[in-house]
Amino acid sequence: MLRSYALLLVFLTITIVSKAQAPTSFGFEYRPVAKVVHGTDTLRNAWAGGFNTPQFSTIDLNNDGQQDLFAFDHETNRCYTFLNVATAGTAAGRRWQYAPEYETIFPDSLNSWVLLRDYDCDGRADIFTYVNGGNIAVLRNVLVNGRVTFQLTTNQIRYSGSFVGTANLTIGGYNLPAIQDVNGDGKLDIMSYDFVASSQIEQYINTSPGTCGGALTFTMSTSKWGDMEACSGCSAYMLNGQQCFTAQRPTHTGGHSLLLVDLDGDGDQDVLDGRDNCPELTRLLNQGTTAAPVVTQAGISSSFPSAGAPVRVPVFPAGYSFDANFDGRPDLVVAPNMVNNLADLVSMSHNVQLYANGTASGAPSYTYQAAGFLQNEMIDVSEGAAPTFGDIDGDGLTDMLIGNQGDQVGGTYRASLTYYRNVGTRARPIFKLMNSDYLGLSSQSLQGIKPVLVDLNRDNAIDLAYSVWDRGTNVLYYILNTANSGQAVTLNAANAVDFKRQGPVGAAYPNPTIASGVLTYTRGDMPYFTDVDNDGFVDLLIGTNETREPGMSLRYFRNRGRGALDSAFVLVNNDFGQIRDSKGQRPVNLSPSVADFDGDGRPDLVVTDDEGMLRFFSDYRSQQGSLFSERNDVLYNNVKGQYETNRLGKDLYTHYGLAAADVDGDGAPELFVGTETGGVLSYGTRNRGTVTATHAEAARALALSVYPNPATATATVETATPTRLTVFDLTGRVVLTGATAQRRHALSLTSLTPGVYLVRATGADGVSAVQRLAVQ
Repeated sequence: MLRSYALLLVFLTITIVSKAQAPTSFGFEYRPVAKVVHGTDTLRNAWAGGFNTPQFSTIDLNNDGQQDLFAFDHETNRCYTFLNVATAGTAAGRRWQYAPEYETIFPDSLNSWVLLRDYDCDGRADIFTYVNGGNIAVLRNVLVNGRVTFQLTTNQIRYSGSFVGTANLTIGGYNLPAIQDVNGDGKLDIMSYDFVASSQIEQYINTSPGTCGGALTFTMSTSKWGDMEACSGCSAYMLNGQQCFTAQRPTHTGGHSLLLVDLDGDGDQDVLDGRDNCPELTRLLNQGTTAAPVVTQAGISSSFPSAGAPVRVPVFPAGYSFDANFDGRPDLVVAPNMVNNLADLVSMSHNVQLYANGTASGAPSYTYQAAGFLQNEMIDVSEGAAPTFGDIDGDGLTDMLIGNQGDQVGGTYRASLTYYRNVGTRARPIFKLMNSDYLGLSSQSLQGIKPVLVDLNRDNAIDLAYSVWDRGTNVLYYILNTANSGQAVTLNAANAVDFKRQGPVGAAYPNPTIASGVLTYTRGDMPYFTDVDNDGFVDLLIGTNETREPGMSLRYFRNRGRGALDSAFVLVNNDFGQIRDSKGQRPVNLSPSVADFDGDGRPDLVVTDDEGMLRFFSDYRSQQGSLFSERNDVLYNNVKGQYETNRLGKDLYTHYGLAAADVDGDGAPELFVGTETGGVLSYGTRNRGTVTATHAEAARALALSVYPNPATATATVETATPTRLTVFDLTGRVVLTGATAQRRHALSLTSLTPGVYLVRATGADGVSAVQRLAVQ
């Protein structure tokens, strides 16, 4: 009870402090830090975070009269917002621009499905979404001071019917309904497969008084649209109670997506039907009338829109109709709508398809666009992206590696490393895709590769460590770089070594501090190497879901600095920082990263978990042995002019991979977030360099001086009193040390690659001062 009460007090204190954060304090802000190039194409929304199962709707986000784009990812419950912006040099003169500052106007409770539709005829799109086990909630779009906000109208739509009287309109969370005007009276109607068996399409007509339909009263006009019933196979239906037809395929699990489009130009709405476990979007033509729909076998086609280019999405396609290419015509966008990929193990890249409409009026004519829609403009490595950074090619510029959970290639679902080389300059990085299977790890049929580029053996050359799911267990491997410092990295996957346990293997560990080992049992464990105890050796932090051994989500293994590297790491804290989620519980899928983000010369810790919230722990070293003090309102929103919590999406199966690197050479590390949806988000720092008055005064008293600066081969460091020196790179890794305390130090820089470093001088009383040193 005392522990819970203490956690509550800390939570309340953090909440109060968070609300008081001013725009002038330190934080992060979304920033596309570098161009990304695939072949000859520069990705326009490279750092948007990738797509898995997006559901698309249009809405005017910034109140400029243009229809912008909203996407809701079914798998991760994440909102995306894209502005419709004028752009010279494009065919239509406009493009979609990722604008995450609008994502937080949407409630963070959204899940399963979200469609934006204007139900009250005020010209602003409102929210229709799943709630309470299958009901439909409606939230009205209300402008407050010219900004979009949403206010709950109802969380339970009711309908009347001849057999039920009045009842809740319930469709479940796995059916995606069509919320459109079915009968041409200007009011939004609803069509969906039935909640119980998902075998018959139910039609609910809006019977609200007046011309708008804003009262949201509905009547079920039919419980079996077109006198048709879906059978168990893909594109299999029963008409008029007769035998099912169309080739039988694997049984589906009940989920359907519906989109209404007048496909044949006869004035009534036809249906595009997508099913779980099926790849096609089936066309169902209404060959009767709106009031009396008729579907015949000739009107059903699984080769829509054409036999030469039919819709084929690996699992559960859903269609969305809007002007995707800015030509004034409603196009068709198709994307998967599955809950997750745990059972299907299909590719989650290149799945968002675009079929451009070539007709201005009447029946649409759809043409397949090979590039797809928006997903082709992003970094997207299928799913479970985990980035890491380092100079791989030895040219002095920071390159990027991205591990993934997996991707289906050639019928096999396996993980790989994607290599982006920095072909730009120090100030203007450009990441060019070089290899989607770096080191050929895909041949090993691994899953969930979480890489870290780090100097493990202190030879000033980066090595590769990676956590991976390997034939039924999670293993932490490393591959030593055999090249010299400053040269292109030389790694051989055949030389991979796994870190060994340090304690007895058994079901119970009576003393986990003594009987310690690298806990790599659990799938998705996230390793991060950094010098926690400031002794010049990189230690290991692991975010883990492990429950078979005592401990919580973040565990600290100290590098003993002696013996074989594969057995150098020993557990010293199985609940590092005592980090808990927003409910005070153990975080799930925790991922750590360390760097001096706020510019006070001391490393900070950032973590995230399945809640999708960044948590920032300033100067975490000074907090060891206690509950870390946290900030979670660290993301600056330039539209609102304030800091707020970020919204990466949340789901039990969601993993994020964090990394820190100064890729643009400005002396400040950027924060990168690999997403479950296979992409990467990039954040720069804001108001960096704020320190407390006490620390600043103490630092000034040391009179730290570093010259020349910039330097090449050598540099001199002087202080007013004898100090010990430590030189860090911007990820917190120790690269040089001076154990002897003296007033004047001569630094040899020949082992360092060009870049910005932090020189810290520490006096006998523990007071330290930090200064940046640029090495050319």
